[in-house]
Amino acid sequence: MKNIFVIITLLYIALSFHSCKVKDIQSNSRPISHATWDTLLQKHVSADGWVNYKGFIEDRAAFDKYLTLLSNNHPNKKNWSKQESFAYWINAYNAFTVQLIVDNYPTKSIKDIKNGVPFVNTVWDIKFIKIEGQEYDLNNLEHGIIRPKYKDPRAHFAVNCASYSCPKLLNEAYVANRLDEQLDAQAVAFITDEKRNIIQADKVQLSKIFKWYKGDFTDKLNLIEYINQYSPVKINGDAAIEHMDYGWTLNEQ
Repeated sequence: MKNIFVIITLLYIALSFHSCKVKDIQSNSRPISHATWDTLLQKHVSADGWVNYKGFIEDRAAFDKYLTLLSNNHPNKKNWSKQESFAYWINAYNAFTVQLIVDNYPTKSIKDIKNGVPFVNTVWDIKFIKIEGQEYDLNNLEHGIIRPKYKDPRAHFAVNCASYSCPKLLNEAYVANRLDEQLDAQAVAFITDEKRNIIQADKVQLSKIFKWYKGDFTDKLNLIEYINQYSPVKINGDAAIEHMDYGWTLNEQ
């Protein structure tokens, strides 16, 4: 029974990724400022990534202003650099995730927001994001845009699913001119965080993110080589690998 469940889960993930493909749209927008989002993050997110959702509710006018800015400006190749659009989509994913929590607050877990058919209808399938007439869900943003278009596994440390075991929500906005620096810092912060990963030379307990998206991390290196780029404790090539349970409780202060 357990093996059947695993097979169904993997099949669902594969089908979800396939269905998340999105088409480019025609847009004349120009790169936007993420200053409002930056201010909100500094005010309502701790250095450790814990979120004061009540604070976002209290600052709803400013938050809605930023969401509107995102919705009115779809990145395009004509006016946006790759780094500008990459930063936009990471910020958009995180901001719209916060919107989901705020709109359904209080909730114990993001997974409680959508109670649909198992393996078919989840919170990540809700089409609530509208950007210049294009309708998206969070799966579209992550698996239809961020992962396939930018092919940078560090994005997994930047997008936040509002849950305890997720990489922390950075308390500043991602910006094009510092994006590489920010992504590297997030990689180090996540890999060295013992709530998410426990690294020893001969044994590692890793976040399930490294299991779910192993192919993203092993495109050019094996998994241990990838992690060793960011870990101060270097893992032996034959180290035993286990995966930690994933906690979906809300990442709330």
